[in-house]
Amino acid sequence: MRAFSLSAALLFSAASLPAQADFASCVAGLRSAAISAGVSGSTFDRVMRGVEPDMKVIELMQNQPEFRTPIWDYLATLVDDQKVSEGRALLSKHASLLGRIEQAYGVDRHTVVAVWGVESDYGQIASGRFLPQSLSTVACFGPRRRDFFRGELISTLKIIERGDLAAEKLRGSWAGAFGHTQFIPSTYLRLAVDFDGDGKRDLVDSIPDALASTANYLKRSGWITGASWGYEVKLPAGYSGPSGRTNKSSIDSWASRGITRLDGGAVSGLPAAGLLLPAGRNGPAFLVTKNFDAAYAYNAAESYALAISVLSDRLRGRPGVRAAWPTDDRGLSRAERKTLQERLVARGYDVGKPDGAIGPLTRAAIKDVEAKLGLPQTGRPGGKVFDALR
Repeated sequence: MRAFSLSAALLFSAASLPAQADFASCVAGLRSAAISAGVSGSTFDRVMRGVEPDMKVIELMQNQPEFRTPIWDYLATLVDDQKVSEGRALLSKHASLLGRIEQAYGVDRHTVVAVWGVESDYGQIASGRFLPQSLSTVACFGPRRRDFFRGELISTLKIIERGDLAAEKLRGSWAGAFGHTQFIPSTYLRLAVDFDGDGKRDLVDSIPDALASTANYLKRSGWITGASWGYEVKLPAGYSGPSGRTNKSSIDSWASRGITRLDGGAVSGLPAAGLLLPAGRNGPAFLVTKNFDAAYAYNAAESYALAISVLSDRLRGRPGVRAAWPTDDRGLSRAERKTLQERLVARGYDVGKPDGAIGPLTRAAIKDVEAKLGLPQTGRPGGKVFDALR
């Protein structure tokens, strides 16, 4: 378990006693709201018995990687050779299942498997926090969106009461996402499907249910069967025209502005598209369609939707992002991050088990090494410190 940051530790220690009293009062209000929404008091009491606030989730709420991590770091970790290789193996293993999902929902298998890979590393990232604990904490102490999380807690209780999943199975992210493809509880109630025919919608232990539910989500979010999410393009020198995912125009209008394919050929073959510049005009550029927007709807972050889209392309055998990111300190793949940790261990640092996951111990070690090497102290696992430790 990662240690609290100093800010979270101070928050918890300074407010722990009143927090307990405030939490008890808040939970009483949550109970009334749940009963009004149709959850029985006995279910609420059984699930919430012994639950205490987990203030770590407040820290996590303030540090979402989709919004704080440089895009080149985000993609380097989520779309690496290991994930592509594992995804292709699963495409082969579940070919029949994925074919039936394509037929039922009109969403291609590569995108469905890409969501699976980004969300849970194909089910390898399991468990997590007990949802009723996390959701009640943010419903009571979150700095924003308390009503939203109150609703997610009530949805969690409905899932349990209906017998879809046992309470102990509902473990996931601080925000309540769970299962192979990380549905939040309210989304589960609306869009999860029973694709294996056992009478339950089980996104935790049933791969068919999880992948079909993901396809159903994308379809309901506006997925256009047979269309591309988009592709990488080249801007003309000094381009100062419109951009933005939602600022869509015809493909001809983008061509008229001098935008071309990377090889200089004419852009074509897309419906209305927006121009995505995730690192500004000096970085890679993409024309993106409504299918990109459907992936965006899954997590409301353009970096996330780009990871899904690029991974889906790589699973098809296409190249990833080809233009250079505007940085002199490249992002590291998971394998490189693990190697970096091993190099730190060899220098006597305690980073825990080298596994490619970057926590506070690794960041502190990187900062110390950067200071000794005369590099800016960022604590970031980038190419500069990686190369310096060879």
